[in-house]
Amino acid sequence: MTVYEIPDLALVVLIGVSGSGKSTFAARHFGEYETLSSDTFRGWVSDDPNSQESTSDAFEVLEFVAAKRLRRGRLTVVDATNVQPAARKRLVALAREHDILPVAVVLDVPESVCSARNDARSDRTFGRDVIRRQHQQLTRSLRGLGKEGFRSVHILRGEDAVSEATFLRHPLRSDLRVERGPFDVIGDIHGCRSELETLLVKLGYTVDFGTDGRAVDAVPPDGRTAVFLGDYVDRGPDSVGVLRLVMGMVAAGHAIAVPGNHENKLVKALRGKKVTPSHGLAETLEQMASESAEFRESVVDFCDGLVAHLVLDDGKLVVAHAGLKEDYHNRASGRVRSFALYGETTGETDEFGLPVRYPWAQDYRGSAMVLYGHTPVHEVEWINNTACLDTGCVFGGSLTALRYPEREIVSVPAEQVWYEPVVPLAPPTRDPDVLDLADVLETTGVDTELRGRVSVRTDNAAGALEVMSRFAVAPQWLRYLPPTMAPCASAQSDDYLEHPSTAFDAYRAGGIGTVICEEKHMGSRAVVLVCRDRSVAQSRFDAPDALSGMVHTRTGRQFFDDDLTQQLIDDIAAAVTSAGLWEELGTDWLLLDCELLPWNVKAEGLLRSQYASVAAAGRSDLTAREAVLAQAGARGLDVAEMFEQTTVRAASIERFGEAYRRYVRPTNGLDGVTIAPFQILAAEGKSYGERDHEWHLGISDRLAAADPSRFTTTRRLVVDLGSEDSVSEATKWWESLTGDGGEGMVVKPLANQIHGPRGYNAKVQPGIKVRGREYLRLIYGADYLEPSTLARLRNRNLGHKQSMALREYALGMEAVSRLVDREPLWRAHQAVFAVLALESEPVDPRL
Repeated sequence: MTVYEIPDLALVVLIGVSGSGKSTFAARHFGEYETLSSDTFRGWVSDDPNSQESTSDAFEVLEFVAAKRLRRGRLTVVDATNVQPAARKRLVALAREHDILPVAVVLDVPESVCSARNDARSDRTFGRDVIRRQHQQLTRSLRGLGKEGFRSVHILRGEDAVSEATFLRHPLRSDLRVERGPFDVIGDIHGCRSELETLLVKLGYTVDFGTDGRAVDAVPPDGRTAVFLGDYVDRGPDSVGVLRLVMGMVAAGHAIAVPGNHENKLVKALRGKKVTPSHGLAETLEQMASESAEFRESVVDFCDGLVAHLVLDDGKLVVAHAGLKEDYHNRASGRVRSFALYGETTGETDEFGLPVRYPWAQDYRGSAMVLYGHTPVHEVEWINNTACLDTGCVFGGSLTALRYPEREIVSVPAEQVWYEPVVPLAPPTRDPDVLDLADVLETTGVDTELRGRVSVRTDNAAGALEVMSRFAVAPQWLRYLPPTMAPCASAQSDDYLEHPSTAFDAYRAGGIGTVICEEKHMGSRAVVLVCRDRSVAQSRFDAPDALSGMVHTRTGRQFFDDDLTQQLIDDIAAAVTSAGLWEELGTDWLLLDCELLPWNVKAEGLLRSQYASVAAAGRSDLTAREAVLAQAGARGLDVAEMFEQTTVRAASIERFGEAYRRYVRPTNGLDGVTIAPFQILAAEGKSYGERDHEWHLGISDRLAAADPSRFTTTRRLVVDLGSEDSVSEATKWWESLTGDGGEGMVVKPLANQIHGPRGYNAKVQPGIKVRGREYLRLIYGADYLEPSTLARLRNRNLGHKQSMALREYALGMEAVSRLVDREPLWRAHQAVFAVLALESEPVDPRL
């Protein structure tokens, strides 16, 4: 029996003449779903597994399925003759596309045997000349398979070799998932031996200095293992000492290591290849020159034998010198190795003449933690579950380790600046209140506590920049923008487009047991920042004018002129004082999320130009149509059906007019203007996202009691989703609200921010709006309840809007957190700006 090794993850290409026994061989050695047979795919596309004219279509489907399997990291076997170079070329290219090792398994069975087997099959109609031609093609191919790109070629010569073969699968060299740690992952060392020894001691390792006083090993505590991220040499004072220690720890089983780009260049130099001795290589070669030839050879063997990246702890941890995007984890190809050693560049150079590296970590969404080095940073920063541990020790920074899985950062300072950096290690200081375009235009997203990095497209950022620079309130006041609200899923029965049942179902699916239904006020979303007096506004917010607060729209525009704004802020502050909230909450300012009523205060232009004009035009058109139809009827024409349709449309137009008029009331200045707060966002030193909605609305009730002329309460109902009676009561309440002409309600998790075993649940909507049938006429048109229109609207795409709601909520809460933590103004504005940028994403405005 002959044992052949193949990687756990590979594209295995079976090569053999028809009748060589490939299908039987594949069934014996590989799983049912691992093998993709050309005959099977011919049958799928033509109902005939022997249909040669369907071969092209069959292979198109076969390669598509193979690509999907390889993308998912599954070993895949292609069972076809594959005796032609063109067929093999496509499969090798497919393997390379997915960074998978292609393996050739050749069944070299005598032509006579293959012919006899085909003669015995009644379903095969091609003659021996086909077998002869295939065998000739196979014979010509045998010597060149390695040059075609196959990493391994296994040739089984004769029937006995085929029957006696067995396969042993082995993991890729990068696959160390069985190693579960705990680990101490150490960033770029660059010849800083003394700092490395100090760091190891700080981590609890016992350094073995050997008989000659030079460190040759370090014994870890408590079964831990060190993981080195490469760049052991160049620039620093003792590259040889670092190599001796790292190599000793790896040989003793106390450490594992990946190579850096500096080791890659060192190996080439020690092998006599022509390289430019720059970036510290000349000094390393000088240090190596005094060492023995045996030591230099051991360095070459060690560095050249390192795997570019490693996957550890059941796939939960990936280490690579320059990092690694998710598609490359546990894959093997030249471009994977290149990425792991050098990263990926944009082709541009920065002001220091260095290549601009693609910020792969900002786009990373993988579940595995990725730890890397290569590009020195001032301090470790987490970006999407990745962290760079190169803190520039050789440049005078520090040598850093991360304890895994604890995520504890351990560092020791550099003993001195060993090598002057081209790029300053520490970022330049900046005025905390100066906003820089780079903060919003040269970043691909904003890191949030609730949802990780939220990406922002550059073209959306450009649009948001114009709004903020031309129309928004002064930056000192603009500390929060509210998120868009997700609509409920479309109702699929009766004559409703939206219904509470779909909102309740969504929360049940998210594991929420209790929700609160809040009356939806038809007004304008308003953010209120109110200070106790002007001195607080100036000292806490560096207010740019005489105002003691601000009331702005959801896009950052001021609702009223300064005089009316200050009058409204004074009324709000007085109510807060009367309700005793300054003392109770221990603050001199409050940030509130509200609805400002009536709708026409902000939207009078919209009401006149869009809603009133549409209603007037509809009435005028239908009145004229009714007159024409009446004349036609008087002449004896059968227009009864058309007249009925016109009457129905006229009634719809009237209901359309009634729908918007309900939300209009006269105002004069601030007379008639009210506010309905529904969330207390923040106060000095505190944010209130963890407080349940009953608490927030209780505060709102107290403000309404203190000044009923200025504040409006929000009616609500707590619903137990596990109780049919409670759900039925809530549904009837919604029907009552909307039947009286109300806009509808917003359903929210009663507990507000929802946390599970792994932290905040970023998939549960903070609120879902359920709008009434009559209000939706304003959104979708007077006739939207026509059966054909309603059927089309039920297929509306809600996914993008729901995603925006979740992302904008995380950004809004991040802005609040940064305000409460007194972070610099530019930091708070990053999150605020990102909300406005997301609003520029193309999405159906009716949602």
